[in-house]
Amino acid sequence: MPGSSPLAIYTDNEDIDPTPGIRLLEQHGFEVRFLETLDPDRILAEARGAQALLVGYAPIPERVIAGLPDLRIISLVSMGFDHIDLDAARAAGVWVTNLPGVATEEVATHALGLILATTRDLPFFERVIGVDWNARPAVSPPRLSRKTLGLIGLGRIGAKLAEFASPLFGEIVGYDPHLARNPEAAARLASLGVRLASFDEVLASADVLSLHLPLTPETNRIINADSISKMKRGSYLVNVSRGQLIDTPALLEALDSGRITAAGLDVLDVEPAPADHPLVTHERTIVTPHVGFLSDHTLAEYIRIQAQNVISLFETGEPETAPVVDPR
Repeated sequence: MPGSSPLAIYTDNEDIDPTPGIRLLEQHGFEVRFLETLDPDRILAEARGAQALLVGYAPIPERVIAGLPDLRIISLVSMGFDHIDLDAARAAGVWVTNLPGVATEEVATHALGLILATTRDLPFFERVIGVDWNARPAVSPPRLSRKTLGLIGLGRIGAKLAEFASPLFGEIVGYDPHLARNPEAAARLASLGVRLASFDEVLASADVLSLHLPLTPETNRIINADSISKMKRGSYLVNVSRGQLIDTPALLEALDSGRITAAGLDVLDVEPAPADHPLVTHERTIVTPHVGFLSDHTLAEYIRIQAQNVISLFETGEPETAPVVDPR
């Protein structure tokens, strides 16, 4: 990029080392800085002149976007984008990119792991192994080949989980409002044995319910007291998407009453979650710290693609991956 040194700023990258991305950007003529902050006010104060923001989980509200008039792209190191004001980005002519598909296999595998761990009640057996070898849980583990897996959301991850889980479950039933516009995806799901149904039908028929949705105003707290009341008594709940899909007090009440036997959660409504978060300490939950994406492959690809989206926009006029916001 002769004759110019556009400024690219990493706001944060959680626990992922951005060094390979920084090197890649510098090789393509960018000046690169790393703020290491989740604070929008600090980003606004210290990112003046930035033409690219490379973002982990830092919230980027309208005031940050409006206060950075040189900004051309917000490149995310995640698939989720609920922490970015997309309307403000579009209005300001700023591209927004994410990482669709990079961790599909990993997140689906993690969901399956949580399904197996909750239905086999592994936390109970881990607790009692040194106390009473012959102890048994109050609810015996179900035979999955006689049970129904319900999937709310049938995009890449939901479909991959269906592929992984189809040999284990007697039936897989799923709901996704977008499938009507994607007959090819619907046909592939049918080939995996997924029966499509309404949201309420999935709730009512699933012995294990797994969530695979983005966080939007429509999906916020989609699992609440009303939807839980429609679920089978004694069912299991898994969430590897966004913690805010679930109303925490409603889930706690369902766990305490036995309406939901156990929950496997890779995401919570507050992250990082405090050690005394009631879902972390509950004996009927398995909680992991938002690591469903994690593998040796995804770590390298996340950093490379995040940087490459910036480079491609400046060199070709378009990012490498399909954008979340295309302001043209």
